Amino acid sequence: MMVLSLGQLLYFTLFMVNGLAILNEERFLARVGWGKVEPTFGGDPNQSIKAKLINLISAVRTLLRIPLIVLNLLVIVYELLLG
Repeated sequence: MMVLSLGQLLYFTLFMVNGLAILNEERFLARVGWGKVEPTFGGDPNQSIKAKLINLISAVRTLLRIPLIVLNLLVIVYELLLG
């Protein structure tokens, strides 16, 4: 039986958010049909799941850029000192 610890769950979350943050819109997302969607003010309740995911990826890339740099540095230092 495989049991995940809290640390492994945090690493997994960090890796997934890093993966979302590095997706390039012109090189990757537009090729697979996930290009930029025009946001609507207040959010459109009839917006498709695909459009919501595109907006989520854009928000992650915009809002979490600096916190991800800091968090990645902390994880690297932690792994170097205690790893």
